[in-house]
Amino acid sequence: MFDKFDAVLNRFEEIDRMLTDPSILSNQDKYARLMKERSDLEPIVEKYNEYKKVVTNIREALELLEDKPDPELRELAQAELDENKELKEKLENELKILMLPKDPNDEKNVIIEIRGGAGGDEAALFAADLFRMYMRYAENKGWAAEMIDCNENELGGFKEVIFILEGKGVYSKMKYESGVHRVQRIPVTESGGRIHTSTVTVAVMPEVEDVEVDINPNDLQIDTYRSSGAGGQHVNKTSSAIRITHLPTGLVVTCQDQRSQHKNKDKALRILKSRLNDMAKAEQANEVAENRRSQVGTGDRSERIRTYNFPQGRVTDHRIGLTVYQLENILEGDLDSLIEPLIAYDQAEKLAESGL
Repeated sequence: MFDKFDAVLNRFEEIDRMLTDPSILSNQDKYARLMKERSDLEPIVEKYNEYKKVVTNIREALELLEDKPDPELRELAQAELDENKELKEKLENELKILMLPKDPNDEKNVIIEIRGGAGGDEAALFAADLFRMYMRYAENKGWAAEMIDCNENELGGFKEVIFILEGKGVYSKMKYESGVHRVQRIPVTESGGRIHTSTVTVAVMPEVEDVEVDINPNDLQIDTYRSSGAGGQHVNKTSSAIRITHLPTGLVVTCQDQRSQHKNKDKALRILKSRLNDMAKAEQANEVAENRRSQVGTGDRSERIRTYNFPQGRVTDHRIGLTVYQLENILEGDLDSLIEPLIAYDQAEKLAESGL
């Protein structure tokens, strides 16, 4: 395993030398690629250097103990040895995780679609709760959020809401949210005080680059219509909303968030490309079904992943059997208490499969 780390360290040092080469500095594309590679390798190099320092500390502590110093020095050397042995084991595990193949989508922005499922108005209200939860989580992480489209009901819930989150490592966290979210609570629409169970589906798709999904313009039917909702006279007079139909698949995307028809078209195309990419990934996953076992974070949107029980104030993630009694905090955006254990579980599964 450590041969791999030495190779990474050598490559990192080679990149540093190359970045001082005038021919590289004058080639913006090559310089950008090298800087990206350096950025990817840097966490491994820093951790490996930390590991090597700990190994040196262990060797020096053992040498000191072999010299049979006075009892006080011997006690200090033994304490340092024990501390560094513990740290060495921790760093070895962290290095193994860093060497796991990375999800190529982890650094991408995401398009999220939330839809009310079983439960009617109550499902729509919970869809709005999840939307607010993700907005607060994004704010905590310093991510940017952009609304694409929504379909509200009379109670302020969402039958459907689509939005984009942009920032560092967004997909690496949000991919664990794909699936069916179940809520158990007394609906505001229920006068008898009975607990109802409703569901909401969440789809998280990495935003794709133009080069990743090639769409034939002849495959698109683009319609314009007048936006609904707030907006005054401009909305009533201008056909700025866009509906794009992808004829080969029947996928339909609408966008009316912006007053500019051009901006709405651009947003709708971004969603369509991500949906087509998502469909292709789903087909591939079906062909290689055994991979699904370890892919905790890319759950099928038909899979029930989580239950939010309001009477007991608990949230249960069914994929890893995790239950936390922090419902209020989670709905306020404290999602890391759920996501971090999912990441750890996912990494442990991949480590077991890799044999590292």
